[in-house]
Amino acid sequence: MVTKSANNLAQMREQLAALQQQIEAAESEGRAKAIEQIHAIMEEYGLTPDDLVRKRTRGPNKKSAHPVEPKYQDPKTGATWSGRGREPVWIKGKNRERFLIAK
Repeated sequence: MVTKSANNLAQMREQLAALQQQIEAAESEGRAKAIEQIHAIMEEYGLTPDDLVRKRTRGPNKKSAHPVEPKYQDPKTGATWSGRGREPVWIKGKNRERFLIAK
């Protein structure tokens, strides 16, 4: 014996499947139209796919950055620090002149 709620549930699942098919068809049609428009614009302006790729412009170019010479050295361990960034523990709160590297 099938209850009314079970019939209702089966009916809703069928409706859901039909709606999902409609959504997929609409998305597919939308994509096809968008691709058509993109091709038309590319042809009109003489663009190539390479023109559409975004070039990275944010942030410094890591390859062109030059390493900074160390300015301070820990006499006990030989560890060095350029004077940039966070202070190492071995120099923190101390007179930095004692740790300067002679040039």
